[in-house]
Amino acid sequence: MNERFAQYREKLTQYWNRFSGKQKILFFSTLFIIIIIIVVLTMQLSKTEYEVAFQDLDSTDSAGVMTYLDSAGISYRLSPDGKSISVPSTEAARIKVDIGSQGIVQGGSIGYKIFDESSSMIGTTDSEFNVKYNNALNGEVEQLMRRMQGIKDAKVLINLPKETVFASQEDQEQASASVVLTFDPGFRPSQDNIDGYFNLVKTAVPNLPVDNITIANNEVELMPSARGGQTGVSSQVEENFALQKKFEEEVKKDVKQFLSTLTGPDKVDVLVFSKLNFDKENRKEDLVTPVDTENMKGIEISSQIISNTYSGQGNTTGGVAGTGSQDVSGYPSGTDTGTSTSEESSETRNYDVNRITKDIIASPYTVKDLTINVAVEPPTGQTTLDAATSAAIQNILVNIVRASLADSGVNYTDADLTKKVSVYSQQFGSNEAAAGSGGLATWMIWAIAAGALLIGAGGGFAIYRSRKKKEEEEVEEDIPLQVPTEFPSINLESVTNESQVRKQLESLAKKKPDEFVNLLRTWLADEQR
Repeated sequence: MNERFAQYREKLTQYWNRFSGKQKILFFSTLFIIIIIIVVLTMQLSKTEYEVAFQDLDSTDSAGVMTYLDSAGISYRLSPDGKSISVPSTEAARIKVDIGSQGIVQGGSIGYKIFDESSSMIGTTDSEFNVKYNNALNGEVEQLMRRMQGIKDAKVLINLPKETVFASQEDQEQASASVVLTFDPGFRPSQDNIDGYFNLVKTAVPNLPVDNITIANNEVELMPSARGGQTGVSSQVEENFALQKKFEEEVKKDVKQFLSTLTGPDKVDVLVFSKLNFDKENRKEDLVTPVDTENMKGIEISSQIISNTYSGQGNTTGGVAGTGSQDVSGYPSGTDTGTSTSEESSETRNYDVNRITKDIIASPYTVKDLTINVAVEPPTGQTTLDAATSAAIQNILVNIVRASLADSGVNYTDADLTKKVSVYSQQFGSNEAAAGSGGLATWMIWAIAAGALLIGAGGGFAIYRSRKKKEEEEVEEDIPLQVPTEFPSINLESVTNESQVRKQLESLAKKKPDEFVNLLRTWLADEQR
């Protein structure tokens, strides 16, 4: 056994001594590098990687998460500020689910769960219950706000009024809420987001109107659309502008498509300017109008005519004028003794008029003003449009403007409508026309230039090949001719048998192998000839 081991060691030593010093250094260096790589990979693969599972925690939530991880025997790392906790990445998802299901992370807020955790056997007083309820309501709203997009943190303070049985529902005091939000870095809430914040607080708290809600961030107070939020106004302006541009594009498209049938394609350019009315109007009209507009009379609904006639005989007895006990002194008393008559008549007619009540909701998006400018390329061989074509195009444009402004509320005359349209001649593609007048089109010029470039490239390549070939021939001429190699000869005539020839060839192959190879080549060349 020892002898065999000694033989192996001797062979290994002989094999190792065959290598040079540089090869030995290279071997040890490679072995050292391989060992380092194996150690580093082993450390990396065996090292526990941590992933941030909880961040932006307050002290209460951090303590709750740490208590749960310690009880479960899970390793973790706490950030220096105490607001972030990292757990092994392989178990991060499961830990998040477990802690989330148990409601450990509350964001520093107390929810309705407090009533389950701190219930007393003997009950609570009304004051204690009200305080707990108010704190729980604040915490629930805070948790809801943190789930909204872009909100990093929220602080809510809700003031609930005292209920009384002596006041009706309308006379009850209203609640109020104050909210301070912290947004994620780079997040800018839109007006829709702001309205969502107000609606969430309004629906979460009973008897809380939007006017009693105040929401602010670190910079400014946020305003809902009902109270004139500027973001809503700007978005409405952008929407109105987009509608106006869309209307102008539609008019431009229709005019250009129609006029192209008269002048040909790509010979018309249209410019449209408009002004739309985006006002929404709600009004109520109570109108009273006569039925008979000519006589300004209503319709007769009732009529009453009363006529009285009276006749009688006068008094025949009389006395001295002015001497009666009841007469006025110096004034003659009546002495009529004839027949007297009297008539009395009255007429009453009742008329009724038209009473009209209108609830009018005027729709927006009416056209207040419209201007159309058209540039037309004259036919080939003409510098301007003829009068008939120009007048026909102008009449078409006037009719389009008249129809568009029919609901504007303004009566435009034909002269006013003519001022809102313009038609003028314009040459399109002057460069192409100039090229055409010279006898060649633009595409022909480009084709000729491309052909000339290809021909020039081909000629240059041919010249380069010819020069290179000439240089190669000159180099071949400068190379001196090789002196023919003298091959050793074997006198076959002096050899009597094949064995001697074989011996001479074997001797020549052993002593001078190069000459033997040249000899074989010479024999092969002679046989091929």
